[in-house]
Amino acid sequence: MRKVRDYDAELKALGDKARTLKARKIQQLGELVASTGADALDPDVLAGALLHIVAQAQVEGNREAWRSDGAVFFQRRGRKAGKGDAGNGQGADKTGSGGSQG
Repeated sequence: MRKVRDYDAELKALGDKARTLKARKIQQLGELVASTGADALDPDVLAGALLHIVAQAQVEGNREAWRSDGAVFFQRRGRKAGKGDAGNGQGADKTGSGGSQG
């Protein structure tokens, strides 16, 4: 005889997992903002800058330049984190100036 599936329990478990993933994504985005030094900006300025970035992301050359700048930032930050340095202020200035050129 077949076991009856509890669809309500499965649906609840999927909902819980979705909420957990969303919370993790929000936390990671907050950590990214803090690690780049963007948390020093006013929320209105940060939101405006992100809106401009989203509009400019349609140009493929911009996106690729930003991707390479981001990869360099994370590689540099990974090496600094290994030495015990958080890399919160110094790396953001160098990366931020390179990202605004493209």
